Amino acid sequence: MYFQEVTEGAYRIYVGALESPVGDGYTAALVVQPRQGGRELFSDDRLSCGHRWATADDAMSFALRKGRAFIRDQVRQVA
Repeated sequence: MYFQEVTEGAYRIYVGALESPVGDGYTAALVVQPRQGGRELFSDDRLSCGHRWATADDAMSFALRKGRAFIRDQVRQVA
């Protein structure tokens, strides 16, 4: 398992690469929550229906892009 935490404005993004239980590769995981605490706004431990990426870095890069897109959508809805 590989994990990374990134702060994006008022949010925290937690991404992970989990070794796939069904074969070679890594699945991507994502959690987005407010930086000041509180409940998760989004959580998925099998992004893209469990698609397997060849490397942990690839899986985490995908999860981070999805997390940032989620935050952009949240900000647009508030504006």
